[in-house]
Amino acid sequence: MIELENLSVNLRTFRLESLSLRISPGEFFMIVGPSGAGKTILLESIAGLRSLAGGRVSIRGLDVTPLPPERRNVALVYQEYALFPHMNVERNIRWGLRFAALPDDAHVHRLIDLLKLKPLLGRSPETLSGGEQQRVALARALAVKPSVLLLDEPLSALDPSFREDLRDYLAEINRGGMTLVMVSHDFGEVLSLGNRVAVISDGVLQQVGDVRSVFRAPANRSVAEFVGMKNLFPASIRGTDAVTEGGATLLLGKAAASGERLLGIRPEDVVIGAEHPGDSRNAFQGKVVSIVPRGMAFEVIMRTDGGMRITARVLSSALLSGGVAVGGEYWASFSPDSVHVL
Repeated sequence: MIELENLSVNLRTFRLESLSLRISPGEFFMIVGPSGAGKTILLESIAGLRSLAGGRVSIRGLDVTPLPPERRNVALVYQEYALFPHMNVERNIRWGLRFAALPDDAHVHRLIDLLKLKPLLGRSPETLSGGEQQRVALARALAVKPSVLLLDEPLSALDPSFREDLRDYLAEINRGGMTLVMVSHDFGEVLSLGNRVAVISDGVLQQVGDVRSVFRAPANRSVAEFVGMKNLFPASIRGTDAVTEGGATLLLGKAAASGERLLGIRPEDVVIGAEHPGDSRNAFQGKVVSIVPRGMAFEVIMRTDGGMRITARVLSSALLSGGVAVGGEYWASFSPDSVHVL
């Protein structure tokens, strides 16, 4: 459906570097990465809003690199909404229909009802809340029935209840066959919506794959840090044993190639307890130095007696029942299969 071949964009202070990517028809494809990674620039390149320094963009087998945005049948919804301030809501929604071969008025009315925009049609964009502006921007993009919908963090400004509704709607239109490419910082969105994900950092494609595979087995430190694998330890590996720089020995789930490698353990795979788990070799005693709230869970940060810094993600109920507190002595343990060699 979408094929990028050695796509490069040169800006004064940033470069998107020889990026190649293939997105299948009907796929819900996610793009993630730290701020300033080049995610929005990538969407704009697909939409035809950026001049390329090199490479090619193909959509449905057609090289669209020389085509202007209005001839690509692609819609882009920005995080900043980008509504026309001199037009009311209804005119904003209908703006793209002037480029449509067969404008579908019934389709527009369905969008207005679905996104609960009817009471807002006569209002100006500056009188709307951020969430209302985002809904108008999404309706405008979908009004032209694009073959590809590009979304730059479309849910970030919405209140929780409407965010759930809109997430369900995006999943629904994807099931209907539309190809969606979405930038997100929320890995909950990535896991619940995405088929595959690309991780970009500093304008370079770091990893592409099934969402859960990238989440559980990142390709390198950059990806691991971004997907929340906070326990990263340089280590020397021999067979199923890995010795960290601090001298701690970890048991691996399977033998890995000998040499100096990086180990990664997800915080949710670490168990904090008052007693030594008798059946685990990967158990380390230490002191809790910090407890940080993260929504419905807490990050418990321990400093082991051997100097390792281990982070565990613990549900609030488990934290209370276990009596875990800053300054207390506990054991941190994890299974060999949860130790990933990067």
